[in-house]
Amino acid sequence: MVFYSFAEGAGGATEGRYYDCHKIEHMHDPTCLLAYEMNGQPLNEAHGAPLRLRNERELGFKQVKWVEAIEFVESFSDLGFGQGGYNEDHEFYGYRMPI
Repeated sequence: MVFYSFAEGAGGATEGRYYDCHKIEHMHDPTCLLAYEMNGQPLNEAHGAPLRLRNERELGFKQVKWVEAIEFVESFSDLGFGQGGYNEDHEFYGYRMPI
């Protein structure tokens, strides 16, 4: 699954929109959720409004804030530089970094 953010990546518009890929199997985990509120209040922008992904089976940088769109894909090889996420494309991360 691909989660696209309203936010641009760290390089701004020159490097594209922030996105991250997650295994669909993780979406069935009871600790995975899409949050639109926190502590009974609407989620604020600083915490990722309008929608934020929480996938506790992944590292913190993969918790996409400001979710604009979600896409089901067979492969992420054609997204960005094909590494599985904005950070993986632009920094030294592997797609399946262990926690």
